[in-house]
This record gives sequence, structure tokens and C-alpha cells, in this order.
Amino acid sequence: MRAGAEYFTSPADPAQRRYEALRAYVTEDEPAEVAGARFGYSKATMYQMATDLRAGRLEFFVSSKPGPKGPRKTATARERVLSMRAQDKSVKEIADALTAEGTPISHQSVWVIVASEGLSRLPPRARRGHGPPPRTEAVRAEPLGLWRTGASMDCAHAGLFVLFPAMVELGVDQVIAAGGSPSTSVLSSWHSMASLLTLKLLRAGRVSNATGLADDEALGLAVGLNVLPKATHDRTYSWRVRREMNTAALAELVRRLRPIGLATGNGGFNLDFHAIRHYGEDAPLDSNYVPARSQATRSVLAFFAQDHASTEMVYTNADVTKRAAATEVLAFADHWKATSGSDPGLLVFDSRLTTYAVLGELSARGIDWLTLRQRGKATLAELAALPASAWKTCRIDRAGRYRHPQIHEDMVTIKGIEAPVRQIAVRNIGRDQPTLLITNDPTTKAKDLFARYAERMLIENELSAYIKGFQVDALTSGLALNVDVDTTLTVIAGNVYRLLARSLKRYEHRRRHPQAAHLDPGFASGRLCRARPAHSLVGRTPPPVQVQMRCSDGKYLRLIAGARIEAN
Repeated sequence: MRAGAEYFTSPADPAQRRYEALRAYVTEDEPAEVAGARFGYSKATMYQMATDLRAGRLEFFVSSKPGPKGPRKTATARERVLSMRAQDKSVKEIADALTAEGTPISHQSVWVIVASEGLSRLPPRARRGHGPPPRTEAVRAEPLGLWRTGASMDCAHAGLFVLFPAMVELGVDQVIAAGGSPSTSVLSSWHSMASLLTLKLLRAGRVSNATGLADDEALGLAVGLNVLPKATHDRTYSWRVRREMNTAALAELVRRLRPIGLATGNGGFNLDFHAIRHYGEDAPLDSNYVPARSQATRSVLAFFAQDHASTEMVYTNADVTKRAAATEVLAFADHWKATSGSDPGLLVFDSRLTTYAVLGELSARGIDWLTLRQRGKATLAELAALPASAWKTCRIDRAGRYRHPQIHEDMVTIKGIEAPVRQIAVRNIGRDQPTLLITNDPTTKAKDLFARYAERMLIENELSAYIKGFQVDALTSGLALNVDVDTTLTVIAGNVYRLLARSLKRYEHRRRHPQAAHLDPGFASGRLCRARPAHSLVGRTPPPVQVQMRCSDGKYLRLIAGARIEAN
């Protein structure tokens, strides 16, 4: 064997190695095992390569593609580009001129030609005698005076005015006034808070988006201003609003919802915490568990309470520390009693919301509660030892599987709770181990309590709608906006949309937000016409106003006198 034979017997290139292995197997009739062993392939791999070869899926000798190897466009346009550059033309001007002449070329290709000749960039236009670009000063937000009769304007977010009947019914101005928010030397508390609420109703994700909406005069008209305030005012003002002001506004919200059949509290309340994650640098925040990341990270802990009957939020507090989180359920109970005059109904929450000691305090106050209990080994062993006759099969009126759970209940004593509590064990619901519920409600049937706890997911659904619709999680990196103000306005905005849903056909009795109720207020543009002067569109008495919006399907929505909606 001559020198250089190792190039064929021990090829280093993978393609050549496959070629030599297949040649030995196909032309020299070597067994697949022997040929594969010589070149490092298994028997199965040899068979697969042979199959691919016969099917035409393997190529070993691919010729190079013919044609020119260098750039063609830049070579033909090079002289023209350099001559135009000598006339002090910019890269963009040269590219646009050549494209207009029938030689399409990109800005980058022009710059490659210019840079290859060692030419530098042209000086800025301001230094070449053209002067600086025009600068328009931002309009300062000021209270709106009387408008002339018959004035009209275009509005890029005319869909916002569809919410006006609901805002009038709810009395948003009185809700904000009850909070007693501070005023500035130019703007009242209504102007500042209503501007933030307008951004929430428009579902603008971050407060910094306010600057982009400040040139829409109709949005300013909605709150009695010439234009909406800029983002700087919104951020700084939100930190002047204290927690007790938000609590007072939420209390007034409940007082105005109860006469119209909402926030009655008759079905009890669903309670939950939501961690709003912080995305910036290190901040003086607690580390809370964030389900989206399955770990604890720096975040703002927000507490929400949902009226079970209407499924709308009625209370929130984003000024909660990790140390005081367990007692927030007591703070909500005090808030509801001060607002409605009676203790709240059945409180339903998961096992991590509070402690057994707080459950004992709720029991001492006569407040019913229902929650999960963590499954200990001893408890599970006791349940496993029970005879089959100790479990009672029940039927739950619900769709889907697991409508026949097996329930066992007894009274147990838990450390931290003075009186014995009722424990309900539920199995045959798709879990390996029984689910344990504990409650101080001695009268309600066990299957009804199990069904009631299953409906606790309504608050999770509502929080999901708040995150997607009102961007509750969209915080700036430096927490520039007061989160407690943001969550309070979110609850108010959610109830405004709830009232809108009640006015839509086929959605009057829905327990959840209909998709139509979460419409985007920017879905339509239109023209706002005023019949005679008025101070503000939002108030207890609908002013004379007509808004006509052209929708994407070519139809029109006409809002007349802030009270009814017509379509044509």
C-alpha cells in the first residue's frame, strides 16, 4: 500500500467517510457490520445511509454554483454614487435619486461604496446652513373654560365616550372627591385623578404613554382640561396620594355600587394576593413568590377582594408589607364593616393568604371563612385508614368531569385556632391525595362548601383580565408610578366596564366580563360635537353632547346626551 493510502482508508472529512463506507458496502460487498466498523458507523446507520443513497437523498460531489463572485450592483453604480457624493449629497439622497432613476440601491450599499473610498460622514444639517429643526413646545394642561357654541373636534380615541353612561351612573366624580386627593396650583384633584383614570380606561400600559395621548384635545375635554397632563405630572402626583385617600375612594365606590345591585356581599368574597414583579435595578422591596417565574423575587404585594356575586373587585391594597400580609384579611373586614355597616360574608381564600392565628381572630368576630389545609402525613394516614363507608358520594352540578366527589367530614382541633373547626376531605376529583378544606361554617352542606371553594378561581380569572386588559403588571423599572394608586384606579375602571356590560344585550347577567365589555377605547375615531357650552362631560347630570364614531366595519355609533347609544 503506497504512501497517502490513509486518505482513503481513514478519511477525516465526514462526507468522505460516508462515501468510503458506502463504497465498501455497495461495490465491495462487505457486510454492513464490517464496513461500518471500519469507518465508525453502526449496522443500522449503514442500512439507513444505503437507503438514503438509493433514494437520491445523499450527495457527495457538489459542484460550485456558477456566476459572478463579486458584487454587481455596487460595481455598476459606483461611479454615479461618487459623482453625487462630490455634490455634497447625503447617503439617503443618493439612494433615493438612484432608485428614482431605475437603479434601486439601499442606503447601506451606498455607504459601503462611500466608505471604501475613505470618505467620512457629512456634518449635521444644522452645521451646513440649513438651521435647526423646528421645535414645538408642548401644550400645558389647564382647566377648560366655556367652549363656543357648536364647537367640534376630531378624536382618535372616541370609543372612550361609550363608557360615559357607565361613568355617570357610577358617579366617578363623587368617588374621586370622596378620596380627598390633593390639588395643585393649576389642576384640581379631579383633573389629576381623572386623567390617570382616563389612561386606565384607555388601557395604556405604562404611565409614560400619557405623553403620546396629550395631543388629543377630546381626551382632555373628557376631564375638563384643554389636554391631558404629561407623564411627569402623572408620576409625581401619584406619590402625593396617600393610602387612606385610596381607601376612602374605594369605600365610596362600594356605597355607589350597592344601590344598583352590585357589591352586595351576599355571596361572600374571594380574596387573593398578587405579586407585581419589579423589573429594574435593586429596590427596597420585599421578595414575594411570583407564580409566573415559580420563584420569589422583588415585587409589590397587592391584595384584592372580589364580590363573589358580581365577580367584580371591590377592594385592593398595594401598600402591604410581607410582614403584615397575614393580617390584611382583617383590614379588609374592618373596611367592609365601616363601609356597609356589617361584617363581610363568607371569606374564601387559599392556605397561604393568612395564618391559623388570624383565622382564630375571624372566628372570634363571627366572620365565616373557608380555606385549604395543608396535607400532613399523619392526616393523610388517618384518611387512608378510613373504611369505604366513611366516604359519602355526592353530585356536583357542574360541567366536565369529576362531578361525583367522595366527601368525609369531621371536627378537628388546629393549633392557633381556639375552637374546633370543620374539616372536609374530598377525593375522586382527579388528585392522588384527598383535598382538605377547613371552615368555621357549621351549617352549610359539605358539597356546597366544596363547590363554593372551586369558584374561588373567579378571582384568578379577574386578576388575569386586569393584567391583560388594564396592564396591572406593566410597571416602569423605577416604580415611577405609585402602585397603590394604579391598583385603586384599576378597580374603579373594572367596575366602569362592568356597568357597560350590563347595558349590552345578552351580557346583562353574565358572571364574568364579556369580551365585548373589554373593548379597546381606541377602536374607533370620530367627531365630537357640542350643542352648547358645558364645563365637563363627566358629572352627575349628563351634559348635552353628541359623539359619532366610525367603526372599522363602516358602521357608526352615536352617543347622544351621554345617556344612550345608537347604531346605524
